[in-house]
Amino acid sequence: MFSPRLRGVLLILLFSILFYVDVSSAGRNYYDVLGLSRGANTKTIKKAYLKLSKEYHPDKNPGNEEANKKFVEVATAYEVLSDDNKRRIYDTQGEEGLKNSGMQQQATNPFDLFGQMFGGGFGFGGGQQQQQQERRGEDVTIDIPVTLADLYLGRVFEVQVKQQHLCPHCRGTGAKSESDVQQCHACQGRGMRVHMHQIAPGFVQQVQQPCDVCGGKGKIVKSKCPVCGGEKLVQGTKTIDVHVERGMADGAKIEFENAADEHPDHAAGHVIFQVKSIPHANFTRQKNDLHLTYHITLLESLVGFEREIFHLDGHVVKIKSNKVTHPGDVQRIKDEGMPLHENASDKGDLLVKFVIDFPVSLSAEQRAGFAQILK
Repeated sequence: MFSPRLRGVLLILLFSILFYVDVSSAGRNYYDVLGLSRGANTKTIKKAYLKLSKEYHPDKNPGNEEANKKFVEVATAYEVLSDDNKRRIYDTQGEEGLKNSGMQQQATNPFDLFGQMFGGGFGFGGGQQQQQQERRGEDVTIDIPVTLADLYLGRVFEVQVKQQHLCPHCRGTGAKSESDVQQCHACQGRGMRVHMHQIAPGFVQQVQQPCDVCGGKGKIVKSKCPVCGGEKLVQGTKTIDVHVERGMADGAKIEFENAADEHPDHAAGHVIFQVKSIPHANFTRQKNDLHLTYHITLLESLVGFEREIFHLDGHVVKIKSNKVTHPGDVQRIKDEGMPLHENASDKGDLLVKFVIDFPVSLSAEQRAGFAQILK
């Protein structure tokens, strides 16, 4: 819980935001607010936000309305630029694009913002849900081969994924600079044009179509970006750490949201890694149990035996018998199977199926001996 003094400051700040948020964010360049260039990466954005939010925090500036106003500006800018989809929309369409996509409420609602920053507890209730689902690109599914030992122990794979991403210089506008993005003169920024078609004498049809000058964007680029040549996108690679958890099943999917190809007009699709287990030389898996076929000699099958098996992680499992073992007999060893994915401290069982290796031939003396023993 907050101290009475801090709680009071925050309450005052919340009400202050109601009056200042529209003014403080309107027409502001979020990159300028955080003192960043348009090519700033996620780490740089977060570092700038942490620095400025501490500088203008209400605790350090009690009663300073200008600092409170700046604190809200910084938080609003970070809320947009730290989110890949919001940043893409802001970069290519500005604040108007955020409003049209239904994300403006998420970016500027003070109750949502402080609920995230301070953990709630003021009794104002949650913010509105995003009103519409933004269109996104195609998902990409990638098979990731794993060994049975990987699934037993768990493993992190570092995977390089080819990806097209927004040009780091123009951030998907295709322009040399911000000033080179201008309103389309043909459609006056509406993205649509009205055409008149005569369908019969005295009859004219009015048809609204996407503007052929700006391609329905409402904006045109005066000078092309020198990095992407106006294409808005560049090719590259992305490193993804894929965590294969203990006990995962063959075919399990590990999803990374919005990690596929970026696009200036819609959100990126998801990258989905699908677990494909490689057959093991000795062990086979059935759900959470492990199965092993084990060979013993005829003598061992008759008089008993004690053997050691090396498990998937190298630890030793002892198997033994002091009675006659028949071909196909199965010995179940508790808690020596695969970890349960939902609770890795629990394990399935190890089932050892015995195969008797009979001798290829017997000497006359051996035959006589067996005949005497088994008489």
